[in-house]
Amino acid sequence: MKALLTTVIAAAFALKAQAAPAPKPDVELWRLDCGRIAIRNLSVFSDTGRYAGQHKTLTDSCYLIRHGDEYMMWDTGLPAALLGAKIDPAAAFSPTLDRDLPSQLKVIGITPDRIKWLGISHDHFDHMGQMSSFPGATLLIGKADFEALKAGVQGFGFDPSLAAPWLKGEGKADPVTGDRDVFGDGSVVILAMPGHTAGETALLVRLPKAGPVLLSGDVAHFEAQVANNGVPPFNADRADSLASLDRLKTTAAILHATLVVQHDADDIAKLPPFPKSAK
Repeated sequence: MKALLTTVIAAAFALKAQAAPAPKPDVELWRLDCGRIAIRNLSVFSDTGRYAGQHKTLTDSCYLIRHGDEYMMWDTGLPAALLGAKIDPAAAFSPTLDRDLPSQLKVIGITPDRIKWLGISHDHFDHMGQMSSFPGATLLIGKADFEALKAGVQGFGFDPSLAAPWLKGEGKADPVTGDRDVFGDGSVVILAMPGHTAGETALLVRLPKAGPVLLSGDVAHFEAQVANNGVPPFNADRADSLASLDRLKTTAAILHATLVVQHDADDIAKLPPFPKSAK
């Protein structure tokens, strides 16, 4: 009888342990400055003429995620060759960079070799520009975009040379098909959002205190596109673009997530300015 009681008590404690919620992962998020792009005529971001005659300066933001003692970089912005470049008011697109990623990471005591994962939302130069600063990181990018890079596809925004170490096999690449739970606990999830490019992705980061944050990649370039379903004519697929915009908005609404449109200078202010972080 005593042995049976002991067994029952042990089983009860085991069930209680199984039912207890797992501790929340220690996750932290920094917003980094990865450049600016002056757009002379915003009509290039709508295939319906919605923004004709408007101009805007887009920001180029990147993000550092700490998961326990592991670090992931999301997008790497404009190439370091654009440091100090002067804005050309006559150019349709005029990019410039004020500071590079390694110098910003140094402020918070992080060296490039600490970056284990390199998540790239898609294969355009303004998101891949400083990839070479992290040659030891495992590249996570949509499989369709990785295949396009390997094939040397030419066109708007493409510069495969920026990913040379991974294309040559010198760096480790892990192309992503569909969604990807990076750490296996739901805290950092790459979400498939094709349309802008065939392999376009967004990133969901669940922070312990601040709650879910949804980083847009280029599913949208500024907040107005989210509101009115603006699709640039240079996107790879219009139907996919609209479906991904819907998924982006619906996901943010259901999860009560903070949606951050990465190219919108006003939108990224939802997150603390560097070197402060969101937790």
